Amino acid sequence: MIPKTPPRRPRHNPLVRLFHLASLPLAVLGVTYGVHAAATEANKPIDRFALVTRHNVHLTKPDPLTPLSVGNGEFCFTADITGLQSFPEFHANGMYLSTQSQWGWHTTPDTGTHDPKDATALYEVDGRKVPYLSGEGPERGYSRGATWLRANPHRLDLGRIGLRMIHPDGTEVRIDELKNTSQTLKLWKGELTSRFRVDGQPVKVVTLCHPDRDLLAVHVKSPLLKTGRLQIRLDFPYGRDDWKQAADWNSPERHTTMLEREPQGALFKRMLDADRYFVRAAWSGDAELKAPAPHSFELSTAADSIDCVFAFAPTEAALAEMPDFAAVFGSAARHWEHFWNDGAAVDFSGSTDPRADELERRVVLSQYLTAIQCAGSLPPQETGLTGNSWYGKFHLEMHWWHAVQFALWNRLPLLERSLPWYESILPQARATAEAQGYDGVRWPKMTSPDGRDSPSEVGVFLIWQQPHPIYYAELCHRAHPDRATLERYQQLVFETADFMASYPVWDEPRQRFVLGPALIPAQESYGSTRRTNLNPTFELAYWHWGLATAQRWRERLGLERNPKWDHVLTALPQPHVQAGIYTGIETPPCTIRRDHPSMVAALGFLPPTPLIDADIMSRTFDDVLRTWDWPSTWGWDYPMLAMTAARLGRPEDAVSALFLDSPKNRFLANGHNYQSPRLPLYLPGNGGLLTAVAMMAAGWDGAHEGPAPGFPKNGQWRVRQEGLLRMP
Repeated sequence: MIPKTPPRRPRHNPLVRLFHLASLPLAVLGVTYGVHAAATEANKPIDRFALVTRHNVHLTKPDPLTPLSVGNGEFCFTADITGLQSFPEFHANGMYLSTQSQWGWHTTPDTGTHDPKDATALYEVDGRKVPYLSGEGPERGYSRGATWLRANPHRLDLGRIGLRMIHPDGTEVRIDELKNTSQTLKLWKGELTSRFRVDGQPVKVVTLCHPDRDLLAVHVKSPLLKTGRLQIRLDFPYGRDDWKQAADWNSPERHTTMLEREPQGALFKRMLDADRYFVRAAWSGDAELKAPAPHSFELSTAADSIDCVFAFAPTEAALAEMPDFAAVFGSAARHWEHFWNDGAAVDFSGSTDPRADELERRVVLSQYLTAIQCAGSLPPQETGLTGNSWYGKFHLEMHWWHAVQFALWNRLPLLERSLPWYESILPQARATAEAQGYDGVRWPKMTSPDGRDSPSEVGVFLIWQQPHPIYYAELCHRAHPDRATLERYQQLVFETADFMASYPVWDEPRQRFVLGPALIPAQESYGSTRRTNLNPTFELAYWHWGLATAQRWRERLGLERNPKWDHVLTALPQPHVQAGIYTGIETPPCTIRRDHPSMVAALGFLPPTPLIDADIMSRTFDDVLRTWDWPSTWGWDYPMLAMTAARLGRPEDAVSALFLDSPKNRFLANGHNYQSPRLPLYLPGNGGLLTAVAMMAAGWDGAHEGPAPGFPKNGQWRVRQEGLLRMP
């Protein structure tokens, strides 16, 4: 257990080279501050407008990696330097330009028999054969059926809205010909304003998303409009069953767009195989809509400005009423002012640590990005609604990293939006558990709205997503500790716990339960040994915490403890220790030093459990810092390390972990956590950062009293927070 007053670490850690400031912008490294404010100043309310607006994103030139987005959690539109999607080819090898929603999915026609049974293999577990949707084909790689099941359904790019700009000689304007480009994302209003010049003529574009509808509002002003050299263009693609690309722009014969003209507007009926959706456009003043090519439309006006709104929906009825631009402008401004004022806030101004301003920037932008990308009715995909990864499907083990922060930042409803989806897939999750011989519900890993697991040689063997719904329910109860909350979520908690109690295998010789085999831990580098893996450190601790928490729910409801759950709780083994440190798993090879160092999550991500010793974890943390292959890590690993350091009473190391010099710990000008050219944004990194900072600033159960227990007390950090909730 962690002592109540843990010893402080020396400031000059010999491992500090791992945490140098190479990843910080030079402007941040040059920041200096004056003396600390008086104590009375620290007690003043945070100036939230100043806090947020000093981190407005301002761009002065195009960059393939810094498109900016507007959205509401259900719908998102990502724009280039023009404020629309005018130059998609410029971003083809950077960050996506897409228009995506929670409901917008496409399924490629099934030309064969793609029964999940054909993608299933049997694994021996405790003397019985357990089916897993591993997708193993007769040769190396996925079978044909498994490939189709992995890719379908895939999230759809609903359409491209951009500008078509023409030179006097009739040639189209290129992005490198734009002059005086200036673009600002005004966070307090959710407003994207873009200005530039074309052939000396000014162009202004204002882009907004309605806070409650899948609707984009656009204002365009330029003398080029009335000369016919600037039009608004709307294009529709076919769906694409590709890992990353959400749109097929080269198959016009495979889909249909029906146009119905309306006074000052138009209705577009979209048909892609068996999938349907609708788009309604409405505009101000007199304008002409032309269709120069299939699925392509151009809107022109003789005026020098035009307002347009574009609404997307799965049914035509949902588009019956269309607000104008002014109405959307007002709704968006009220929504975002409420968002920033209603939740929590953390202010680092006055800190003299050179990393403080950059940390504050990342925190503010991560709040915006997760609100527009991760706060919808479905768990988010790892790239949110900016563009596809893993076919647009979402990974339930990542939902924790996206959304737990909403509860800690006092925005619990943004987490609760997605929890009914778990209830909607209970029949599917029960069927999976039953087919494998388990009780309760087995949650999928990589899935889509239907809750069906995707064939995978890794994903179907993961188990660390299983306790997540218990964690979410517990956060809800901490915010609202009443019987209504207990009754609302007891089914998710109890059926999850039923699976967790039936999954471990009884080891008779050693009189204990074991997790595995047919298991891959969060550290997925143990994938090749899935048939023999036992007892990963993090999962053992999470199993104990999850079952113990489920028992507390029974007690809160006045129910008797479940004896089967207690049997497992009392017989879970201590994690494996080798050379004085926790290993990834118990069975050889147990000391792989790449991918996620998930053993540290057993005390950091999780509160203390009887299975974890704080001294051993401290040595494990040091060993990870000394020996790990950092390029192989991912964006949420650094906040994971920070949370462990904080619980161990090592605040200097907690801050350093957030700035660990690693290729995937890079935060771009638009706030996104960059991983690689294949994955230019990674929202679990943003959500994880917010979780760690909330914990470090507000504390956790058992933390010592006083402000900001997870930040150094070296005189260089001035941390003020309002509204944050303690972490379990």
